[in-house]
Amino acid sequence: MLPQPASPIRFRRLLLTGAAGNLGRELRPRLKTYCETLRLSHRSEMGEAGAGEEIMVAGLEDAGAVLGLLKDVDAVVHMGGVSTEQPWDKILAGNIVGAYNLYEAARKNGVKRIVFASSNHVTGFYRQDEVIDSRDPVRPDGLYGLSKAFGENLAQLYWDRYRIETVSLRIGSSFTAPKDRRMLATWMSYDDTERLIVAALTAPVVGHSIIYGMSDNATTWWDNTHAKHIGYRPRDSSDVFRAEVEARLPLLDASDPAVIYQGGAFVRTGPFE
Repeated sequence: MLPQPASPIRFRRLLLTGAAGNLGRELRPRLKTYCETLRLSHRSEMGEAGAGEEIMVAGLEDAGAVLGLLKDVDAVVHMGGVSTEQPWDKILAGNIVGAYNLYEAARKNGVKRIVFASSNHVTGFYRQDEVIDSRDPVRPDGLYGLSKAFGENLAQLYWDRYRIETVSLRIGSSFTAPKDRRMLATWMSYDDTERLIVAALTAPVVGHSIIYGMSDNATTWWDNTHAKHIGYRPRDSSDVFRAEVEARLPLLDASDPAVIYQGGAFVRTGPFE
């Protein structure tokens, strides 16, 4: 975990959705540094609240529950919903209906800043020999990526019509270490994930901004030039893991779609098999 800054940025109440998910569990103790009260939400039980925490169980498809979830909240870190390729009914409930419910609840409660966990799978059908930026057309690699593209469009609508600001984070691969050669390009450390979220919460003006979530990796397919106003500066790099990963996985099948496309295995999973 990052050391606490001398004058930590404070919010009265932050909401973290998806708090029991893999990334949500990592962010829970980190985000508490930046607020008086951290409200934690998931669709299932999360145990007891710690000091300075509130726990509210809510399914994102339940509009009434989500409306109450955003009451008296200063900003939202939205990690909730489906995070992998799944059957359409689950994606529809969590990532389509759930995203709409979240933005409507933000509008009705006067919440003006959302950090939205989008995904690199919004552009997963670009090739690994291409470098793209946030202004290139979306090319989802599955229903999951498609749902995150919807979330980004929803964020744009709520900025244009209701002036609710969003930073959409096209998160790469946030793990302790890269698991494979693809992640040498997509990896983002937990510390850099924290840096990115704090920058997204506190940048003075963002409108609706899109930024790829990655560490300072030597190999990358994503250009964040158009998101420099957010002020995110990664400090970690996958390069410290490169020798071990390449030794463990020395050969790549150049005919494998997971090697050809940026989305990796997502391009050949789910209903498109």
